[in-house]
Amino acid sequence: MPHISNFRSEHITPALNLWRVTEHIGLNSVDDEPARLKLFLQRNEGCSFVALADDQVVGACLCGHDLRRATIYHLAVSHPFRRGGLGRDLVAASLGALAKMGITKCHAFVFRDNPYAEHFWVAEGWHLRSELLMYSQAPDQSA
Repeated sequence: MPHISNFRSEHITPALNLWRVTEHIGLNSVDDEPARLKLFLQRNEGCSFVALADDQVVGACLCGHDLRRATIYHLAVSHPFRRGGLGRDLVAASLGALAKMGITKCHAFVFRDNPYAEHFWVAEGWHLRSELLMYSQAPDQSA
Protein backbone atom coordinates (compact mmCIF):
# COMPACT_ATOMS: atom_id res chain seq x y z
CA MET A 1 0.00 0.00 0.00
CA PRO A 2 1.46 3.41 -0.94
CA HIS A 3 2.29 5.94 1.74
CA ILE A 4 2.74 9.72 1.62
CA SER A 5 6.17 11.19 2.24
CA ASN A 6 7.84 14.58 1.97
CA PHE A 7 9.07 15.30 -1.57
CA ARG A 8 12.86 15.25 -1.29
CA SER A 9 15.60 15.84 -3.85
CA GLU A 10 16.03 12.11 -4.47
CA HIS A 11 12.41 12.01 -5.65
CA ILE A 12 12.92 14.62 -8.38
CA THR A 13 13.95 12.30 -11.23
CA PRO A 14 11.21 9.70 -10.59
CA ALA A 15 8.62 12.48 -10.18
CA LEU A 16 9.73 14.03 -13.48
CA ASN A 17 9.43 10.63 -15.13
CA LEU A 18 5.88 10.28 -13.76
CA TRP A 19 4.89 13.78 -14.89
CA ARG A 20 6.37 13.19 -18.36
CA VAL A 21 4.17 10.14 -18.97
CA THR A 22 1.05 11.63 -17.40
CA GLU A 23 -1.44 13.13 -19.83
CA HIS A 24 -2.35 16.80 -19.34
CA ILE A 25 0.81 17.65 -17.39
CA GLY A 26 2.92 20.41 -18.94
CA LEU A 27 6.57 20.63 -18.03
CA ASN A 28 8.77 23.64 -18.64
CA SER A 29 12.22 22.99 -20.11
CA VAL A 30 13.80 25.48 -17.66
CA ASP A 31 11.75 25.54 -14.47
CA ASP A 32 11.17 21.79 -14.35
CA GLU A 33 14.82 20.83 -14.70
CA PRO A 34 16.19 18.87 -11.71
CA ALA A 35 18.45 21.67 -10.44
CA ARG A 36 15.59 24.20 -10.46
CA LEU A 37 13.21 21.75 -8.81
CA LYS A 38 15.78 21.13 -6.08
CA LEU A 39 15.89 24.88 -5.39
CA PHE A 40 12.08 25.03 -5.46
CA LEU A 41 11.83 22.23 -2.89
CA GLN A 42 14.39 23.95 -0.65
CA ARG A 43 12.54 27.28 -0.82
CA ASN A 44 9.18 25.58 -0.21
CA GLU A 45 10.35 22.95 2.25
CA GLY A 46 7.59 20.69 3.50
CA CYS A 47 4.92 21.78 0.96
CA SER A 48 5.35 19.07 -1.67
CA PHE A 49 4.71 15.36 -1.24
CA VAL A 50 5.14 12.03 -3.00
CA ALA A 51 3.29 8.73 -2.74
CA LEU A 52 5.68 5.80 -2.44
CA ALA A 53 4.97 2.12 -3.09
CA ASP A 54 7.93 -0.14 -2.40
CA ASP A 55 10.12 2.98 -2.41
CA GLN A 56 8.96 3.86 -5.94
CA VAL A 57 7.30 7.23 -6.65
CA VAL A 58 3.73 6.47 -7.77
CA GLY A 59 2.33 9.95 -7.10
CA ALA A 60 3.72 13.45 -6.77
CA CYS A 61 2.36 16.86 -5.80
CA LEU A 62 4.53 19.93 -6.39
CA CYS A 63 3.33 22.82 -4.23
CA GLY A 64 4.87 26.15 -3.29
CA HIS A 65 3.94 29.50 -1.81
CA ASP A 66 4.89 33.16 -1.72
CA LEU A 67 4.07 33.57 2.02
CA ARG A 68 0.57 34.75 1.05
CA ARG A 69 -0.94 32.24 -1.38
CA ALA A 70 0.11 28.79 -2.50
CA THR A 71 -0.05 27.02 -5.83
CA ILE A 72 -0.12 23.38 -6.81
CA TYR A 73 1.85 23.20 -10.03
CA HIS A 74 1.91 19.47 -10.78
CA LEU A 75 -0.21 16.64 -9.40
CA ALA A 76 -0.08 13.13 -10.85
CA VAL A 77 -0.72 9.57 -9.77
CA SER A 78 0.50 6.57 -11.76
CA HIS A 79 -2.31 4.79 -13.65
CA PRO A 80 -2.27 1.56 -11.58
CA PHE A 81 -2.69 3.59 -8.37
CA ARG A 82 -5.44 5.96 -9.51
CA ARG A 83 -8.93 6.07 -8.01
CA GLY A 84 -7.64 4.94 -4.64
CA GLY A 85 -7.43 8.36 -3.00
CA LEU A 86 -3.72 9.04 -3.49
CA GLY A 87 -4.31 12.31 -5.34
CA ARG A 88 -6.61 13.46 -2.54
CA ASP A 89 -4.05 12.38 0.08
CA LEU A 90 -1.23 14.22 -1.68
CA VAL A 91 -3.28 17.42 -1.90
CA ALA A 92 -4.40 17.05 1.72
CA ALA A 93 -0.77 16.70 2.84
CA SER A 94 0.16 19.90 1.02
CA LEU A 95 -2.85 21.79 2.37
CA GLY A 96 -2.12 20.59 5.89
CA ALA A 97 1.48 21.77 5.65
CA LEU A 98 0.35 25.13 4.28
CA ALA A 99 -2.19 25.55 7.09
CA LYS A 100 0.57 25.00 9.67
CA MET A 101 2.48 27.83 7.97
CA GLY A 102 -0.53 30.14 8.18
CA ILE A 103 -1.16 30.14 4.43
CA THR A 104 -4.90 30.32 3.92
CA LYS A 105 -5.43 29.91 0.18
CA CYS A 106 -4.10 27.58 -2.48
CA HIS A 107 -4.63 27.58 -6.22
CA ALA A 108 -4.08 24.75 -8.70
CA PHE A 109 -2.88 25.25 -12.26
CA VAL A 110 -4.80 22.93 -14.58
CA PHE A 111 -4.94 22.81 -18.36
CA ARG A 112 -8.38 23.70 -19.71
CA ASP A 113 -8.49 20.54 -21.86
CA ASN A 114 -7.85 18.20 -18.92
CA PRO A 115 -10.97 15.99 -18.79
CA TYR A 116 -10.17 14.76 -15.26
CA ALA A 117 -9.61 18.15 -13.64
CA GLU A 118 -13.16 19.28 -13.02
CA HIS A 119 -14.21 15.94 -11.59
CA PHE A 120 -11.22 15.74 -9.23
CA TRP A 121 -10.96 19.33 -8.04
CA VAL A 122 -14.69 19.99 -7.64
CA ALA A 123 -15.16 16.68 -5.80
CA GLU A 124 -12.43 17.83 -3.42
CA GLY A 125 -14.26 21.11 -2.71
CA TRP A 126 -12.22 23.40 -4.94
CA HIS A 127 -13.92 26.17 -6.93
CA LEU A 128 -13.29 27.13 -10.54
CA ARG A 129 -12.29 30.81 -10.64
CA SER A 130 -13.87 31.75 -13.95
CA GLU A 131 -13.76 35.47 -13.14
CA LEU A 132 -9.95 35.54 -13.28
CA LEU A 133 -7.63 35.60 -16.24
CA MET A 134 -3.98 34.69 -16.07
CA TYR A 135 -1.32 36.52 -18.04
CA SER A 136 2.26 35.26 -18.28
CA GLN A 137 5.52 36.68 -19.51
CA ALA A 138 9.03 35.29 -19.44
CA PRO A 139 11.55 37.79 -18.07
CA ASP A 140 14.20 38.87 -20.55
CA GLN A 141 16.93 36.27 -20.20
CA SER A 142 19.55 38.51 -21.83
CA ALA A 143 19.57 41.14 -19.06
